[in-house]
Amino acid sequence: MAVLLFLLVLFLLILVHEWGHFIVAKKTGMQVDEFGIGFPPKLWGIKKGETEYTFNLLPIGGFVRILGEDGSEESEVNPRSFTAKSKWAQAAVLIAGVSMNIIFAWFLFVLVFLIGVPSTVDEAEAGEGAALVISEVLNDSPAKNAGLTAGSVIYSVSNGEETLVNPTPSTFTALVEESVEKTLTVRLGSDGEQIVELTPEAGVLESAPERPAVGLALALVATKQYSFLAAVKEANISTYTTLVAITVGVTNLIASSLTLSADLSQVAGPIGIVGLVGDAAAFGLTSLMTFTAIISLNLAVINLLPFPALDGGRLLFVAAETVLRRPINPVWMARVNTIGFAFLILLMIAISVNDVARM
Repeated sequence: MAVLLFLLVLFLLILVHEWGHFIVAKKTGMQVDEFGIGFPPKLWGIKKGETEYTFNLLPIGGFVRILGEDGSEESEVNPRSFTAKSKWAQAAVLIAGVSMNIIFAWFLFVLVFLIGVPSTVDEAEAGEGAALVISEVLNDSPAKNAGLTAGSVIYSVSNGEETLVNPTPSTFTALVEESVEKTLTVRLGSDGEQIVELTPEAGVLESAPERPAVGLALALVATKQYSFLAAVKEANISTYTTLVAITVGVTNLIASSLTLSADLSQVAGPIGIVGLVGDAAAFGLTSLMTFTAIISLNLAVINLLPFPALDGGRLLFVAAETVLRRPINPVWMARVNTIGFAFLILLMIAISVNDVARM
């Protein structure tokens, strides 16, 4: 399930990014030869008008192929080619994908705040709508062995003598500690439709090995909904602060990489993101939407890096041509972009190997 969700999220983000390039290229009068999801070889395609829409085998990105963009065509002859357009039009096309990623993330944040944001609350402040949610399951614990997962809602718990409906962290913990060598029946879900049996054990908690426990970290979660204007305001703040945090993080990672002191333990590739998507989905739709927005903003920041094959690198070429007042050799530019793309693929493979090593 996590893999399918990851592919869906990836498809949406690629579609949004490439749609930005596509629509601005069309609006500026450029000829778009192909709109591709994934990288070749081609699996399926259909041609409408002058553009072929394709699905390709490698689901690690997408592309919009514009006449004259790679310098292989006689672009000077065709007024609709990429190189025949003004530098402002070229820059607008290149930055449109990143812009769409930011707009899409902002839109998701607005929806999240309109639907309602789950947030932890203190027991003293919790209202009737608050739910007891599993925030963490300890390894080698009764809860882990019973198959409990983070994100599940606890409807009730009973030791056969006492039953707690809609318990709080303190009442749940108290009942666990009173139930040594007793079987606890835990009902999960909003209506208690899933039933799990647990037996508290000593030695589960390293900080208090003598205390009976089942290995759960719990939190009271309530949903706060916002009006449309308030949701827009919060989305603006979330988009800005997330962009700043990602930019600082990427900058620090690059700086530490130059001194060979980079810590890749917090960097996730496709394999790592599959697990993160599954974890986010376990906490509900709004959590998955928030995670998708954050990934979209990550893609925006990374794509703006002035590195060959990325939008930022291609923008750098456009800026250089503007300053030099002459075109850069298209053959040389194509070679640089190819080398940059190959490096990015190797980097993705290395990060994926690191993901596997951490599993």
